[in-house]
Amino acid sequence: MGKFLEISRNLSNAVRSRRRVVITGIGIISPLGCGVQNAWKALLDGKCGIVKLEDPDYEKLPCKIGALVPKGTQPHELDLNSKFSKSELRTMCPATAYALIAAEEALNDAKWKPVNEDDKRDTGVAVGVGMIDLVDVCSMYETLKKSYSKVSPYFVPRILPNMASGQISIKYGFRGPNHCVSTACATGAHSIGDAFRFVRGGETNVMVCGAAEACISPLAIAAFCRLRALSTSRNDFPQEASRPFDESRDGFVMGEGSAILVLEDLNHALERKAPIYAEILGYGLSGDAAHLTAPSEDGTGAILAMDRALKDAGIDTSEITFVNAHATSTPLGDSIELKAIQSLFGEQSKNVFVSSTKGAHGHLLGAAGNLESAFTILALKEGVIPPTINLQNLNIETDLNLVPQVKKEWKTTKRRVALKNAFGFGGTNACLCFAEYRE
Repeated sequence: MGKFLEISRNLSNAVRSRRRVVITGIGIISPLGCGVQNAWKALLDGKCGIVKLEDPDYEKLPCKIGALVPKGTQPHELDLNSKFSKSELRTMCPATAYALIAAEEALNDAKWKPVNEDDKRDTGVAVGVGMIDLVDVCSMYETLKKSYSKVSPYFVPRILPNMASGQISIKYGFRGPNHCVSTACATGAHSIGDAFRFVRGGETNVMVCGAAEACISPLAIAAFCRLRALSTSRNDFPQEASRPFDESRDGFVMGEGSAILVLEDLNHALERKAPIYAEILGYGLSGDAAHLTAPSEDGTGAILAMDRALKDAGIDTSEITFVNAHATSTPLGDSIELKAIQSLFGEQSKNVFVSSTKGAHGHLLGAAGNLESAFTILALKEGVIPPTINLQNLNIETDLNLVPQVKKEWKTTKRRVALKNAFGFGGTNACLCFAEYRE
């Protein structure tokens, strides 16, 4: 009989406390480009990653645009065949591939590739996927009609939402929490929030977290069109289609990609002299309990999530000077969120800047909250607020400061602190509170 794993029973290793949690690594695969600096520069420069979808099957649909990860061999582009063998690609869906590449960048950035077994046991993964690739399901069903024996043994691993997290864990030998969240468009934010709690509570010292999405297909576009959720009025001008807060917004633009963060206990990071981008202070969740796809009209769910994040962080609304909004460019959702933010901040609203980066990269569904969290963290680090491109005419009364078209210097006499919102179908909401790191 083989030898079983020996587990240390030293209770000091599992002390439960509210430890400080910092971000030490970031990796990005996005419509704005691959690689953190490529995507960040494109965002600050007001670029847009939304393009016309070329497959003839899109021609019969009301929406013919999407925010695709740029493919090719240039530094900002992605060439999957140079990253994986053909046999490896057969075992994973594109979302998993994106997550693996983003995780590699994040771990390199954090300088965390442990070889020590104890360090591997003390590193976990929390990566979610919001929606499986419907093409995989449809094509495999057609294959089954021809022959049972032609059904791929990798079909199930390709469509399980937890396989991105699993593949990262397997690749690097991480034996900490192996966790997957799938909460529609709040997936990425919930993944980061859960990972934050694992580290803060002392369950592990390091977490690799985020989400991935790669489900753009004619069927997915058609399904969201039937929900009247997508933009359909600017098929000939795709870079103008995603317009958060603008009076002519008519729906979101579906995107794809992945962003992965490395979260770490502060003392652990300091001991190994790791680079520190920012700190996570709090995490709030709520449910709208109202509708399958629409937010509650009074914004209660959004307000509760933000308020709970602030309470979890132990800070007052007066300390927040930036909110990275979920705002997807839908007529109803954007206005409700803006009113919810103003309702929460009240008289402090005049001191708060709000922007949505979805004008530049579309809505990455399950991978939206984590990509936008990465941009929020970079904003905190560099003291610059990214713009909401295509915001030309605001038709919502508000005292909040929006950031139309061009980036803005983030001036404050206090520590920079931000909220990041993410909301999903089913009425699920998440809010993360990030802050500039100070000793």
